[in-house]
Amino acid sequence: MDLATVWFVLIALLWLGYLFLEGFDFGVGMLLRVLGRDEPSRRVLLNTIGPVWDGNEVWLIVAVGGTFAAFPGWYAGLFSAAYLPVLLVLLALIGRGVALEYRGKVDTVRWRAGWDTVLVAGSAVAALGVGLLLSWNVLGLPIDANGDRVGSPFAAFRWDTLIGAFAVAGFAVVHGAAFVALKTEGEVRALARSLALRIAPLALAPLGLTLLMVQLREGSAWTWLPLLVAFTAAVGAWTRLAAGREGQAFALLGVVIAATVATWFGALHPNVLPSTVDPMFSLTIADTASSPYTLTVLSWVAAFGTPAVLVYQGWTYWVFRRRIGTRHIPSVRVP
Repeated sequence: MDLATVWFVLIALLWLGYLFLEGFDFGVGMLLRVLGRDEPSRRVLLNTIGPVWDGNEVWLIVAVGGTFAAFPGWYAGLFSAAYLPVLLVLLALIGRGVALEYRGKVDTVRWRAGWDTVLVAGSAVAALGVGLLLSWNVLGLPIDANGDRVGSPFAAFRWDTLIGAFAVAGFAVVHGAAFVALKTEGEVRALARSLALRIAPLALAPLGLTLLMVQLREGSAWTWLPLLVAFTAAVGAWTRLAAGREGQAFALLGVVIAATVATWFGALHPNVLPSTVDPMFSLTIADTASSPYTLTVLSWVAAFGTPAVLVYQGWTYWVFRRRIGTRHIPSVRVP
């Protein structure tokens, strides 16, 4: 396997890490007012992601940065054509980050409610934007022979890519509910598990539909395997939730998103960005990759940097592995 293909696989793995970790992160944010019936329970939800949310976003930075370094043509074609959802994602991520940091700075109901709104909206917009960006990348953009977008900035907003946006957002909601059930105790845990059970079939339906669209349009014989794994794992996660095994359900949802990424990028290969104008205009791995020397240097950097990031994040999750509940939350004076 040549280095360009290795880096194509690595970028797929980086997106997998981001969707898995930031998926439950977005889900907790979107469910803040659904599972948080009062201030103590909302603080429980925030404390489940408080130590890890900023580390989870590192995976997006590395995925985008890796694309820029290893495949500059892919980076230019995708992000120039999709600058509107990219801008919305950036604004949403900034807003939710500020909300998480500033929510507790002033002890008033109005202040906290305002930042809660920013957090919920930012999480939803970011999840939808990431889903739209990835569905554009996999299902194609209207690009010409030079890799430039054809038509208006809204030309790529199609029904199939919108389903892709809701696929990622729906998965995030279910994953977030499962994570809350895994990380909390008492009433919050019971409410999260009950919600995940009720919404999982509907919330994961767009993801299943997107997988089928990608497979039928671009897939090969071997990509049927991860697709079937994704469907099987989704059913397994639902049954494990029903049995009260939140940890197993959470792990199986991880299998769902891993199999999804394998299907998406497996169907995409050897292209990196399909063209909906003419298949001949599609950008490929060979066309967009950096020089062998650049890829070699990047590989050495990744060989040393990736283990350090994995060890640090693993240590963080291990330190904050305990369940938390409202009994751990100190009382708050409400003016």
